[in-house]
Amino acid sequence: MMTQPGRLIGLGVGPGDPELITVKALRLLRESPVVAYFVAKGKKGNAFGIIEAHLQGAQSLLPLVYPVTTEALPAPLSYEQIISDFYDQAAQEVAQHLQAGRDVAVICEGDPFFYGSYMYLHDRLAQRFEAQVVPGVCSMLGGASVLGVPLVYRNQSLSVLSGVLPHDELKRRLADADAAVIMKLGRNFHKVREVLGELGLAVRALYVERATMSNQKIVPLNEVEPMSSPYFSLIIVPGEWWQG
Repeated sequence: MMTQPGRLIGLGVGPGDPELITVKALRLLRESPVVAYFVAKGKKGNAFGIIEAHLQGAQSLLPLVYPVTTEALPAPLSYEQIISDFYDQAAQEVAQHLQAGRDVAVICEGDPFFYGSYMYLHDRLAQRFEAQVVPGVCSMLGGASVLGVPLVYRNQSLSVLSGVLPHDELKRRLADADAAVIMKLGRNFHKVREVLGELGLAVRALYVERATMSNQKIVPLNEVEPMSSPYFSLIIVPGEWWQG
């Protein structure tokens, strides 16, 4: 008799505050025999920290350890190739559990399909196994809530931009935006702040690190040390206030 394959479950666990995980995500987390999570070598990981208190004793943990955590690698190393090979290997590890009939919950900070590493497993496995994705509160929504600013009013449009964009491309997109969220700051922070200044948007821009986490930090944009801006930081340029 053939074993019924397990389900691949992408669980968004929210931006950091453990109370922001959804009821559905929490139920599926507790029901899953295997819990997988992406993590840097030697770290516990933010997603794991969010759900750790909810784990059941009989569950198996599957850490998926990144081989690199920076795109700036010396030649001839290629970040794209290294990380692609890693996702291939991670998908194989998860697939072994699925083929054995075990559901695997892959936890992901924020939302699985919004800059979430889970999506790379989904792309590799969802055609072969039943897959279910549970959305989560993403970091930009957590950021807006702790900063106390509406993102967009009435008919305004919101642009979500990567700080990795080249200076001129970032400037063009920001100039066309009613409101914007800029993510992936880190070493790109200085360039992003410079562009905001050139466009006269620095006065509207708000900065937060690790929104909703216990070590959250809100700093005026002009006081941020460029080299200290962490990966889990973002800038919000809210839409111009409308009375309604």
